[in-house]
Amino acid sequence: MRIMGKQAVLFDLDDTLLWDDRSVKEAFEATCQAGAEAAGVDPEQLEEAVRKEARALYESYETFPFTKMIGINPFEGLWANFREGEQEEFRKLEQLAPGYRKEAWTRGLRALGVDNEELGAKLAEQFPAERRKRPFVYDETFRVLDALKGKYKLLLLTNGSPDLQREKLAGVPELTPYFDHIIISGEYGEGKPAASIFRHAMERLGIEPDHGIMVGDKLTTDILGANTVGMTSVWVNRHGAVRNDEIIPSHEIAHLEELLLLLEQ
Repeated sequence: MRIMGKQAVLFDLDDTLLWDDRSVKEAFEATCQAGAEAAGVDPEQLEEAVRKEARALYESYETFPFTKMIGINPFEGLWANFREGEQEEFRKLEQLAPGYRKEAWTRGLRALGVDNEELGAKLAEQFPAERRKRPFVYDETFRVLDALKGKYKLLLLTNGSPDLQREKLAGVPELTPYFDHIIISGEYGEGKPAASIFRHAMERLGIEPDHGIMVGDKLTTDILGANTVGMTSVWVNRHGAVRNDEIIPSHEIAHLEELLLLLEQ
């Protein structure tokens, strides 16, 4: 795939520019440590149990097909308020969220033989606070954006709930000014890998598919979506994940800065 003639770079947000995995992991560790001390259980087992219960609970709600389409994961649900977004599903999520948080933590404790609703409620509120304290960004993010700004149009294409994605961006205020456009799936009404959101992004940028390059860490959303509309796709595979041949990126990089070398070709 030729890289020449590119006018725009489209970036995914979570685990591409923002180190969301680390933020969530450390928030779980801090909260589970508090839970473990209060209940005399193993913190790692508690995290595993809560993650499992949260996922099962999340998938049981009538909102699940919508959250899947928009691209909002169960652990985002553990700290999101869902106050924005026009669809009625967001209003349902807003009502569900406090109970979901409390239930996930209470069930996680119960799975380890601790029946303590009060502690579950306390941990359910500690987790969002811990996550909000940790807006991690990769070291190389700003170096890469500095190198691209002014040479290319830059667009952020992120799946998620509008208020939560905006809050993540507010946690790293230096990030937003780099982008000419920011598109959040929950505002648009459909998420990656839908061809429509990629076409919407191209319209905003005023480009054809072969003028753009999509950079992201998820094969099933970022790469599949770009491939579907005929845009060059760059898979950021920081952890050496092994892929099958169902979704094949145009390029694979292990580090974001490799993108600069690609674009210079």
